[in-house]
Amino acid sequence: MSQTVETTAVAAESPKNSPTGVRPISWKYPITYAILAVLGLIFALTNPAGGRTHFRMASAGDFFEIPIIELPSRPAGWVLAAVLLALAAFAFRQAARRARTGLWLPLLFGVLFVLAFLVWAGADRGAVIPLVTMLTGALALSVPLIFGAMCGLVGERSGVINIAIEAQLLAGAFLAAVAASVFTNAYMGLLFSPLAGAMVGAVLVFFSVRYQVNQIIVGVVLNVLIIGLTGFLFSTALSDNPGLWNTRQQLPELPIPLLSQIPVLGPVLFDQTILVYLMYVLVAVLNVFLFRSRWGLRTRAVGEHPKAADTVGIKVNRMRVYNVILAGGIAGLGGSFFTIGQGLAFGKEMSAGAGFIALAAMILGRWNPIGAVLAALLFGFSTSLGNVLAAIGTPVPSEALLMLPYVITIFAVAGFVGRIRPPAANGTPYVK
Repeated sequence: MSQTVETTAVAAESPKNSPTGVRPISWKYPITYAILAVLGLIFALTNPAGGRTHFRMASAGDFFEIPIIELPSRPAGWVLAAVLLALAAFAFRQAARRARTGLWLPLLFGVLFVLAFLVWAGADRGAVIPLVTMLTGALALSVPLIFGAMCGLVGERSGVINIAIEAQLLAGAFLAAVAASVFTNAYMGLLFSPLAGAMVGAVLVFFSVRYQVNQIIVGVVLNVLIIGLTGFLFSTALSDNPGLWNTRQQLPELPIPLLSQIPVLGPVLFDQTILVYLMYVLVAVLNVFLFRSRWGLRTRAVGEHPKAADTVGIKVNRMRVYNVILAGGIAGLGGSFFTIGQGLAFGKEMSAGAGFIALAAMILGRWNPIGAVLAALLFGFSTSLGNVLAAIGTPVPSEALLMLPYVITIFAVAGFVGRIRPPAANGTPYVK
């Protein structure tokens, strides 16, 4: 039985070849690289002569003290622009040969392009660009996006479209704040937050599986419902008695010995709260279980070919119910970041569209845990970059930088990232 289901799931996920049996040439990515490389060249040309850009690699009080790095803006910009142009030419060469470039090319190109932009933006600004602060902020802003993307991934791999990630994040933030306030303990909020997300997931799967209501409509209605419900409770109970229901409680930072003392990456990755460490574990477990366990095999089977899964004895709808409720709990846990994760009281609509960006991260990551994490980190980094550059003062308006995550979201959903095929039975109710 397992072999039959595995064959069905793997075959359904395999990319289809062109009718001629030869991979078609796609110039989308090389052209994108070329445009960005030319932009990097413009940065180099407009760098002030004799200008200097300063970077801080370590924060005050770090175990290793790294002196401030000073780069000559114009020479550094020319070197980076030359490397970017070379990588773009390599991308054109690989596309013409119909050869794959691997993940290293976009990652390296992205890092060098951002560095070229920072060299230009920080040239002779009289301020130091704090790289560790920027990376720490990027990870923090990515936490709810990663939890939300994992929620959407589990649900949609099971065949249920989850537009209600925003509602699950907001419900988790609300219940985390209330529970932490009542018990005056942030860890109690961490325990209760998954329950809120799971309850929203239960409502979603009840209507979409039991009554076969359009899943997108149910998700949109749940978003509106939770926004209205939490807003009403905030305006009444939480505002009338904030000392009992809505006080600030924050999860303490738990630095890991030795690892937190690694220069640059140590403070970013290993001097965090338990919520961030749970995120690390969740991504690793999902990545292994989804592709290396019986549960993952059955989950992919009911999302790709539910009839074949039912034929070999898998309870399709039961599997979907369990997985969507589990996914809701994951999103609820991520929602606690907005309150106890940052030491904030609950506020109206404080998730601020993070659920929709998480959905875009899942799509951009092609329904793969690692890909979704990288996409979420991209969104988080773009927001953190805007915050830091707005603080030091740059020629680029801060509003334009804050728009970047939403622009990336639009391009991702519009299919700019390439032909993306969701699970075949995603959004289709199964009737035995």
